[in-house]
Amino acid sequence: MDVQRVILLSVLSVLTYFLFLQWNQDYNQPVVQEISSSPVVASSVSDLPSAESVSADIPAVVTGEPTSIASEQATSQASVISVVTDVLDIRIDARGGDIIYAALPEHKAQLNSPQSFVLLEQNANRTYVAQSGLVGRDGPDGRADGRPLYRSPQAEYSLDDNESLVVDLLYTTETGVEIIKRYSFERGSYRVGMSYIVNNPSEDTFRATLFGQLKRDRSVDPTSSTSIGMSSYLGAVFSTQDNNYQKVSFGDMDKGNFQRTSDSGWVAFSQHYFVSAWVPEAGQELTFQTRRANNEYIAGFLAPTFEVTPGASTEVNATLYVGPKDQTQLEATAPNLKLTVDYGWLWWIAYPLYWLLTTIQSFVGNWGLAIIGITVVVKGALFHLNAKAFRSMAKMRKFGPEMMRMKELYGDDRQKMSQEMMKLYKKEQINPLGGCLPILAQMPVFIALYWVLMESVELRHAPFFGYIQDLSVMDPYFILPILMGVTMFLQQKLNPTPPDPMQAKIMKMLPIVFTFFFLWFPAGLVLYWLVNNILSIAQQWYITKQIEKEDVKKAA
Repeated sequence: MDVQRVILLSVLSVLTYFLFLQWNQDYNQPVVQEISSSPVVASSVSDLPSAESVSADIPAVVTGEPTSIASEQATSQASVISVVTDVLDIRIDARGGDIIYAALPEHKAQLNSPQSFVLLEQNANRTYVAQSGLVGRDGPDGRADGRPLYRSPQAEYSLDDNESLVVDLLYTTETGVEIIKRYSFERGSYRVGMSYIVNNPSEDTFRATLFGQLKRDRSVDPTSSTSIGMSSYLGAVFSTQDNNYQKVSFGDMDKGNFQRTSDSGWVAFSQHYFVSAWVPEAGQELTFQTRRANNEYIAGFLAPTFEVTPGASTEVNATLYVGPKDQTQLEATAPNLKLTVDYGWLWWIAYPLYWLLTTIQSFVGNWGLAIIGITVVVKGALFHLNAKAFRSMAKMRKFGPEMMRMKELYGDDRQKMSQEMMKLYKKEQINPLGGCLPILAQMPVFIALYWVLMESVELRHAPFFGYIQDLSVMDPYFILPILMGVTMFLQQKLNPTPPDPMQAKIMKMLPIVFTFFFLWFPAGLVLYWLVNNILSIAQQWYITKQIEKEDVKKAA
């Protein structure tokens, strides 16, 4: 009995510690500030890499005074090019051709809000942009007098009923080299093709280096909130030959610059539900790096230097992904990019659960029903394990009076009492640890499902029924957590009362402790646990009735 008590207390302690640690991490987050969605056009060459120092440990930063887009040929407003597709609403800065604003019409800023969620933007409150260009000896982005000012045939582009859309930005160097910066869009896709087409009619060889980078300040994740208890990773991520998924946090960038060389990979900034990523062409020596410039964090890549001989033309390409963590699109964009959907160390359980969840949802059409369905499937998979545990607990409940008699008989002689109880367990084929098995078996599934519900953008703003309109946030009226606590209490009534008083007190406190923690858990996760408890009660009641019938037959 001492062994049972130690194991049970250990399990409860670990479980309580995990829940408290997760709760403290999730809910001790800063409040999200109000962020303006209107783009502010500003640019500086000081945040661009220098191709001449690629071989050095840290690429040098070209210095220069910021150049206003309002100067020279156009005003600020006229220098912003609008591109609208069915899933993207983008603004391109004509100065440098950077994407300085990206909204996602299919994803709203808030539940029932008409405003689209804004992923990229540059304004007084927040900076998060996708930059690209040509640096090096002849690269127009490496000049000290500012980024190139591209010309565009029109200021607004729309996909309309077409399947694809091409936006060309035009620039001619002082030597007559023609540069086309081309963005390509496709219906239903968050991938943006980016290519530089360089035509060289001059008498000199054109030499430049393609770069792509994501620049972000340290502002909080707009999709995080104290009300939903999310604590997803916010920071840079790299994928290279040596490491498929390597996080480089803001703190890491504060300590020093990251740099890796690889012939394939990608660089991304990841946040809750959404991600932006540059994917350069594989099969060439790429340099991935981070830098800091003016309190802004930069993560990007440098491709090898290319040359365009007189009379020739060359095209260099890269792909930008800017959108939700849609695993299908991420996987189609680049190998390992779907790892930005971070399920933690239990990913090997989480991925099958995600597949099962989405498969069920495709049939029932409701994510809440899909959670109920996955609960039934998981319960079925653990049916035999739970049956053995419930049968053991039912027998312990049956022999509870005998155990109490032994305790009164042997008093303080704990060794003798343990010996007699072990004889009883052996005789009646009772597993004293059987009651712990369901919790131990379900905890990895519970934790993995927790991260599936946390990280799956499909559940963001997904309704169930009635007042629950978003399964990814907590129950606003705490009805589901309270019902979950009630089911835990009823489940305990079917279990044998531990003979040890301290153990009995701990068990009585469990429903209260769990209810407290689950108050702030997402409604989808609480729904899973509630349905799981109901199924457990039904299974335990059925097994108890079976044992009672068996006893009646034996007595007859």
